[in-house]
Amino acid sequence: MITRAPRAALLAPILLAALALAACSTTSTPEPTPATTESAPPAAPVETPEASPSATAEASAPTCDTLISSSLVDELTSYGWTSRADDFLVGATVVEGGLQCTWADFDGPATDNLLLFGWAPIAASEATRLQTELISQGWLREDGAQGTYITTDPQYAVAVDEDGYGMTYLFGDGWVTVALTKQGLVLIERPDA
Repeated sequence: MITRAPRAALLAPILLAALALAACSTTSTPEPTPATTESAPPAAPVETPEASPSATAEASAPTCDTLISSSLVDELTSYGWTSRADDFLVGATVVEGGLQCTWADFDGPATDNLLLFGWAPIAASEATRLQTELISQGWLREDGAQGTYITTDPQYAVAVDEDGYGMTYLFGDGWVTVALTKQGLVLIERPDA
């Protein structure tokens, strides 16, 4: 679980300092004279510090090392596996703000021995559109307690779990996850959970 309170506590003094600087840098307005119609010259711009990413954005931005448990990361790295971070894809569509991680031994001989985990935020309308697109390509839909599963037809799957499910997307309320098999979805630690 991610604690947001310490980051908010660090952000408060920075915001107060920025407000204090802005208050100290105001210029006085010259007295208007009735004889002239010229306006006062514009005030010099005040430099403000660049906005830093919000604590929420920092806390919720997943990485390949945080998308799954630290114990699983340790286990995979003990095998010599590393991760590769890519855009989150549903078919050929990139889902903005998402992350898709492939874990494998990239330095060893090429094999299909790998794991895939991904998460992305998604709007309901985009989720519906992508589900419809996958189903039109032969993927299968299954509704569950956690959301809507869209899974590849097992006869075309690269790998299947013990229940016969291959690559599977799970669409929830405002998010989507993906794993190489349906069972792999339980290993994902969603940043919004």
